[in-house]
Amino acid sequence: MSLGAMTCTRCGDSFEPQEKIVNSNGQLWHTQCFVCAQCFRPFPDDIFYEFEGRKYCEHDFQVLFAPCCGKCNEFIIGRVIKAMNANWHPQCFTCELCMKELADLGFIRNAGRALCHECNARVKAESLGKYMCHKCHSTIDGEPLRWRGDTFHPYHFNCAACGNELTANAREVKSRPGYTANEMNELYCLRCHDKMGIPICGACRRPIEERVVTALGKHWHVEHFVCAKCEKPFMGNRHYERKGLAYCETHYHELFGNLCFVCNSVIYGDVVMALNKAWCTHHFACALCDTKMTQKTKFFEFDQRPICKKCYERFPQELKKRLKRQHEVQARGGKPAV
Repeated sequence: MSLGAMTCTRCGDSFEPQEKIVNSNGQLWHTQCFVCAQCFRPFPDDIFYEFEGRKYCEHDFQVLFAPCCGKCNEFIIGRVIKAMNANWHPQCFTCELCMKELADLGFIRNAGRALCHECNARVKAESLGKYMCHKCHSTIDGEPLRWRGDTFHPYHFNCAACGNELTANAREVKSRPGYTANEMNELYCLRCHDKMGIPICGACRRPIEERVVTALGKHWHVEHFVCAKCEKPFMGNRHYERKGLAYCETHYHELFGNLCFVCNSVIYGDVVMALNKAWCTHHFACALCDTKMTQKTKFFEFDQRPICKKCYERFPQELKKRLKRQHEVQARGGKPAV
């Protein structure tokens, strides 16, 4: 066929001699006619997409025909996952809890979320107030066995010593000096565990594998032996016991000891009780001349503070009479004289 007999697929005109011709799948085009059917611009890098006999640049093809991913909001070229009333890239359609890709695993719709079968079973178990077995992935009806941060049906395990089927009270023994490799990081029934002489923490009820604190007739992990008031670990510091509970020094004295009226600090040694208040022995002094006094020293009350006899004698006679009347009223329980 001669050049004059050939025509452009788009405009229908013939081609000039020596004119550059675009051949696409047997169809011929003028270079200026071989453009996107939407934006009428040349195809970047000669890349185009064809749909229903029309050619489009990548951008316009995506805008017109490619679905948008429900997660990343980008256009999807290639495999499209249709689920949850949306379109997804395969790598974007994941379990909302564990982030596993669901395209080939399958999923279950739970409260508007796409979950893998394992996470859905765990959520369902939690809604019933139960646990899910990390081994068989089914609901645990009774008390779970906790091991290495996960929960299991106890019957999946046997005691490392006697071979009996374990219960939820099984104990884990971690690496300790004097035990063989087979005895490390294994589970034991209570009977076999007790024979090993490993103490149990009075707080978490788990074995104590490292440093142990013995107090209040029990054993404790160092971080679990805490003040009953502030719940801070003692970490080797002194503690005070009262009615089966342990307190740090500050809170023990705040709750059960005396605070000095002057310095507001806990009184650890001798205490002076006067004017319905507690005083450090070195803070119990005349409010005017600061002369140190003892509980046996004769003193007078002035403005709820102790005044030594010498300072009291310097008061005007009228003030002393008024103070005396106030003292008599207080002695009668606050009732004025008739």
